[in-house]
Amino acid sequence: MKVFEKFKIWVLLICLVSQLGHGYYLPGSYPHKYIVGDTLSVKVNSLTSIETEIPYSYYSLPFCKPQEGVKDSAENLGELLMGDRIENSPYRFKMHTNETEIFLCQTKPLSSDEFKLLSNRIDELYQVNVILDNLPAIRYTKRDNFLVRWTGYPLGVKIQDTYYVFNHLKFTVLVHKYEETNVASVMGAGDAAETIPSVEKPGSDIPGYIVVGFEVTPCSFQHNAESLKNLKMYGKYPSKISCEANTVTMGIKENEPVAFTYEVEFVESDIKWPSRWDAYLKMEGAKVHWFSILNSLMVITFLAGIVLVIFLRTVRRDLTHYEELDKEAQAQMNEELSGWKLVVSDVFRVPDHPALLCVMIGDGVQILGMAVVTILFAALGFMSPASRGTLLTGMLFFYMILGILAGYVAVRMWRTLFSGDHKGWVSVCWKVACFFPGIAFLILFVLNFLLWGSHSTGAIPFSLFVILILLWFCVSVPLTLVGGYFGAKAPHIEYPVRTNQITREIPAQKYPSWLLVLGAGTLPFGTLFIELFFIMSSIWMGRVYYVFGFLFIVLILLVVVCAEVSLVLTYMHLCVEDYKWWWKSFFASGSVALYIFLYSINYLVFDLKSLSGPVSATLYLGYSLFMVLAIMLATGTVGFLSSFWFVHYLFSSVKLD
Repeated sequence: MKVFEKFKIWVLLICLVSQLGHGYYLPGSYPHKYIVGDTLSVKVNSLTSIETEIPYSYYSLPFCKPQEGVKDSAENLGELLMGDRIENSPYRFKMHTNETEIFLCQTKPLSSDEFKLLSNRIDELYQVNVILDNLPAIRYTKRDNFLVRWTGYPLGVKIQDTYYVFNHLKFTVLVHKYEETNVASVMGAGDAAETIPSVEKPGSDIPGYIVVGFEVTPCSFQHNAESLKNLKMYGKYPSKISCEANTVTMGIKENEPVAFTYEVEFVESDIKWPSRWDAYLKMEGAKVHWFSILNSLMVITFLAGIVLVIFLRTVRRDLTHYEELDKEAQAQMNEELSGWKLVVSDVFRVPDHPALLCVMIGDGVQILGMAVVTILFAALGFMSPASRGTLLTGMLFFYMILGILAGYVAVRMWRTLFSGDHKGWVSVCWKVACFFPGIAFLILFVLNFLLWGSHSTGAIPFSLFVILILLWFCVSVPLTLVGGYFGAKAPHIEYPVRTNQITREIPAQKYPSWLLVLGAGTLPFGTLFIELFFIMSSIWMGRVYYVFGFLFIVLILLVVVCAEVSLVLTYMHLCVEDYKWWWKSFFASGSVALYIFLYSINYLVFDLKSLSGPVSATLYLGYSLFMVLAIMLATGTVGFLSSFWFVHYLFSSVKLD
């Protein structure tokens, strides 16, 4: 309790310090106060499309460039891996100052290559993504009397044989009056707000505004060539520009220039700073999403409960019956042993490929730990969409730190398999540190060649590859070796029974045991297939995923179901005198990855029908394979460790001679 009290005090102190520096808001960043007339800079992100899933730089197309030149914004590791390339743009606003008919520039006459590239990007449904004060632009369209939200706006549209480009943008910036807050009011401390005064800052008495919304309406407008003469950037276009979303007039042709203009309107809104991301986080079909997940959780919990009750009753009845017999009856029963009692001298025999098993268990523990910690932090709001790339950066950070746990578990399991002999533990550690990262590096390297060939911003720069390799060998590998050292020093797990030197022959089975192992993955798959749809949609359809609370519940339920499925299957194999349970317990729960991969192929065929080109399909399957491998290692580790605990408990509960 003293530790918990100290923890609460430290949290309060951190909040107070944060308030003295700036407001304390979670999730997201602190609000930026703008005075009327302050300059607002718009940034641009990579062009994206759900048809190709290959991002491109905004300035790969003939757009207007800022006067000061193109500059990259500071990016973290996660943004680079996701293919985000945030750059400055020529769009400039002044806080709470409405402007119309602002001329940006007129491009040079489009060359044949530029025209072909622009028309191809329009055919591939590429979207332009603009950002203001860390908020992506939202576009609203009407469909069946409903407003549909989109992030970004389309590059253009093709009507019959003519390509039209959206060259005039109508921006709407929603603003809210800036309000000074203190820690007590943010934390909901009620009357305590009166005892903690706000810290006065220079200029705090000047009224200001914060940006709480950013909307864009793209238009295609044919400018008058004569009116464009002698116009400079940010000059006033002489005639009125009518922005009608349903009318397109600016057709592009070879050897003809394209003019770009924009207008901006500021609207005061009741939306407050903590709620400004609500418009992005409200997913279409939210009711179906929540209802489906709740329904799935209830059904799977009910099924898992039935399996657990039946299983516990069967094993407990078997053990209780044996313990109630007297010694003479037990001796007679030992001569008439059947089922799992017959394999008592072989159940802990060293499995095939023991080093590979230990390596996969170590990597599985590392991946599972990373998933649990990352999802927990995301559910608490520390990895919100407002901080781009933090989710991926956090995953890499937690994965490297948990190398200690991976090395410890792998080496301790290695020593347990060989009755305390720690010979070869360094080799096991090296394999743990290189097995999964090596496969992941190989997959990413191959896919990166495809992205490099496509000149995509999704391609990982060579310098980033060097950074990842340095992090791998300078952080992850040493931490894994440290964990392995502690695993070599820790006592190994003692087996409750001895293993005979003579191997017992396994009776012929009526059906292949691997068939049952592969079928066991259906129940764990049932716990996550609905959530999997929303995760896939967020990855491949550009939607924001933020229901990490439900994802954490689904993850816990998945772990429970994987453990139960593996226990039941291990018990079934032991009952038919099949003592080779090690790998089967791993793949019984790990086989859920097979069904996820089949589901990803189904998603590609039926939900990503528009995905075009062999490069896009290869990228999709490559990333899916990477994801499936990680899931197999994590779920397989859960199944193996639970089965190992069960077998150890089962044979230590009954003394057999």
